[in-house]
Amino acid sequence: MRERGNFGTKLGVILATAGGAVGLGNVWRFPYVTGQNGGAAFILIYIVCVLLMGIPVMLCEMVIGRHAQANTARAYSIIGNGSAWKLVGYLGVLTSALILGYYSVVSGWTLQYVFSSAMGNIHGTPEFFKDYFTEFSNHPIKPIMWAALLVGITHFVIVHGVQDGIEKASKIMMPVLFLLLLILMVCSLTLPNAWKGVEFLLKPDFSKVTSKTFLEALGQSFFSLSIAMGCLCTYASYFKRETRLLSSAVQIATIDSLVAILAGLIIFPAALSVGVQPDSGPSLIFITLPNVFEQAFGTMPIVEYVVSIMFYLLLTIAALTSNISIHEVSTSFLSEELRIGRRQAARMVTFYAIVSGGICSLSLGMWDWCSVFGMPLFEFLDWFTANCCLPLGAFLTCIFIGWYVDHKVVHDEITNWGTSDLRFVHVFVLLVKYICPLFIIGVFLHQIGWI
Repeated sequence: MRERGNFGTKLGVILATAGGAVGLGNVWRFPYVTGQNGGAAFILIYIVCVLLMGIPVMLCEMVIGRHAQANTARAYSIIGNGSAWKLVGYLGVLTSALILGYYSVVSGWTLQYVFSSAMGNIHGTPEFFKDYFTEFSNHPIKPIMWAALLVGITHFVIVHGVQDGIEKASKIMMPVLFLLLLILMVCSLTLPNAWKGVEFLLKPDFSKVTSKTFLEALGQSFFSLSIAMGCLCTYASYFKRETRLLSSAVQIATIDSLVAILAGLIIFPAALSVGVQPDSGPSLIFITLPNVFEQAFGTMPIVEYVVSIMFYLLLTIAALTSNISIHEVSTSFLSEELRIGRRQAARMVTFYAIVSGGICSLSLGMWDWCSVFGMPLFEFLDWFTANCCLPLGAFLTCIFIGWYVDHKVVHDEITNWGTSDLRFVHVFVLLVKYICPLFIIGVFLHQIGWI
């Protein structure tokens, strides 16, 4: 077998893996859900959920990936001694492939908005912003072109390998992402009445906390950390033996949560300073926020121009880091299972991403017949992966590590073969065997509307 690549530095491990977790959901979903569920009260609950479910499940995938030193599908087969558990690995690869198609479309939208902002084309009334997004997203050609461009950038990074491609790109993009976050946060906090947005996000309102709040927090921690997509398992297969899994998981979860909170400190102060209530989903970042920037910075055209460009550049970077990790899952799988070169495997995945992305994009417009259960293919894949594939994959991974895998393997991987603290292992096993599966079942039942 050919020698596999590895991340060269500890910083590369953290930035690349955190970049894979950080995505568009950190920017639009986390702030909105936080505001609707008690602000700081929700954040506190979310942090507990990350500690009790997010980090343990991340560690499960990391244990599998580093121990097997193989792509996600083969990793489950190796650590499961070729049993039927390998199907869980194949599920992870399938899930990432399904996500890659429609996520590339949304990512392409961010590039369009960077370009339009730079050209000064996004100005007008609230109705204009809504019509602009609707017309663009339903266009038969433009969204596909932008999606193909973003996939092309992703391809360029992937073909250069783990150290020279993924790691180097992450060391550039992640610091730039944080710099943009901080600049935009300062701009937002200097607006009149911006403190209303800070209070809305960070002041605890326990009157809004219900059982649904806990489930929302569980779901957010689950999806925000890219659990069960195969990304964590694949990246962990590039970890060196001396990489400490527990500290890496904690640092990655911290970075991911920090990005989400900083995004909230951009969105809520700006929106509430002009009396606009943020919406959720794509409408927040492609319809509501352009209107917010127009109203908040309209008296300072140059500031509005720069802020708009920086914000959508921020979104593009977040989308790109996620696309790279999702693309790598399939590239690694094809390269190792078909025994072909990395470049050839990457070309196959890139071709698939452009074709599937094109179909998903067209399903929102002229190909409205391309639907499943009454939903455009784009929306169906989003619903199916989020509500079915990810919870199922995470649940089975917990059962696999907690009940099937030799505990010596788990012990050795988490403690780095006895060189780090042993006390956490017993807590980890308890969480993975009993607590995490129950949490995941709760998230699943909530997502499908049963509780």
